[in-house]
Amino acid sequence: MKRTLLLLGALGSFMASSCPAANWPMWRGPSGDGTTTESGLPEKWSQTDNVVWKVALPDRGNSTPVVWGDKVLVTQAVEKAGQRLLLCFDRKDGKQLWEAGTTYKEPELTHATNPYCAASPATNGTQIVVFFASAGVFCYDFEGKELWKRTDLGKQHHIWGNGTSPVIAGDRVFLNFGPGEKTTLYAFDLKTGKTLWEHNEPGGASGEGAEKKWLGSWADPLFRKIDDHYEVILSYPGRVAGFDPLSGKQLWTCDGLNALVYNSPLLAPDNTVIAYGGYGGMGVAVKAGGKGDVTEKRLWHLPKVSQRIGSGVIKDGYHYILSDGGIVECRDLKTGEMIYNERLKGPGPTGQNWSSLVLSADGKCYAANQGGDCFVFKASPTFELLSTNSLGEKIIGSIAVSDGQLFIRGYKNLWCIGKK
Repeated sequence: MKRTLLLLGALGSFMASSCPAANWPMWRGPSGDGTTTESGLPEKWSQTDNVVWKVALPDRGNSTPVVWGDKVLVTQAVEKAGQRLLLCFDRKDGKQLWEAGTTYKEPELTHATNPYCAASPATNGTQIVVFFASAGVFCYDFEGKELWKRTDLGKQHHIWGNGTSPVIAGDRVFLNFGPGEKTTLYAFDLKTGKTLWEHNEPGGASGEGAEKKWLGSWADPLFRKIDDHYEVILSYPGRVAGFDPLSGKQLWTCDGLNALVYNSPLLAPDNTVIAYGGYGGMGVAVKAGGKGDVTEKRLWHLPKVSQRIGSGVIKDGYHYILSDGGIVECRDLKTGEMIYNERLKGPGPTGQNWSSLVLSADGKCYAANQGGDCFVFKASPTFELLSTNSLGEKIIGSIAVSDGQLFIRGYKNLWCIGKK
């Protein structure tokens, strides 16, 4: 019992206190849901205005930077060399400090639009964990020294590749290893890399062959305290479910998603879980904290929603998300009703969007599209676009926020936007 209480305290402490607003430690930030407690962030910039620095990257990439203290961390594949790397930059001037990683030249299925190393790093300020898909999970210190690695997990195999990122909570790392025939939710010991538990899902349907059957989840686990206990919430093909972070036991499950799930679940302040599928997908809302199959207790179900890759944010009873086509959708959390859908238009060559939204403490949403255009709009049931800012290069990763600055990874450069 004492050990259980200690583990729960360790798991909860990460979200509560060990990650100040100045850090952006994982793909979706300190809370794992795209929100920041910072306000007064930059609203206007260009390729020259309000740019602190930009640094050229060795190859294209879809991952999002993470920031801790004076360091910016980015995963990077160098495709011709077979390298899968973690790059570390000086936050002050963008100078590269070190690189670490591995070489993996075995064939690995992916899509032309999804280069290797699509997963973002995760850090607690001491350890940095990266997921290099079939090449394994690696942990480094802040000097780039390898602390442990797991190269025994098997191969990733899906026609669209992978992109799930590790999530750190207390002394554990949670990872959705998938999609593909092997689909496993892992809990690793952060210090040693040892598997603490694993939950296996039915995999398969990698999209190959004439039948073109697709199945898979690219969602990241969401760690949350629900009333008197903790849960790891994850969206899977056909359903969303909650797991005990200590044992891996499934606590509840709710049907209502389709076979492809690209974005991660969200939790509203009243413990309502919002989960969406993609590619002609579905949407569902259900209360966390249940037991067993809670499908009959769904708050609402949307049988058909537009294609979306990126994840959304929640603000004051409304859910905001971008569709693949770059359309902002605002829905009422209580009913699922669409309040508005507005297209974000910029000067770039395409409005297609795969990145996820970021929400500031003063109620502003930040988004980027593949045309290199970045948008700021109000998180309000009445749509109001505040600015359109073009960086002139392809962007698939999401925006990271740290200490008043924005960090944006394009296909050519890593950008730091804001005051020096």
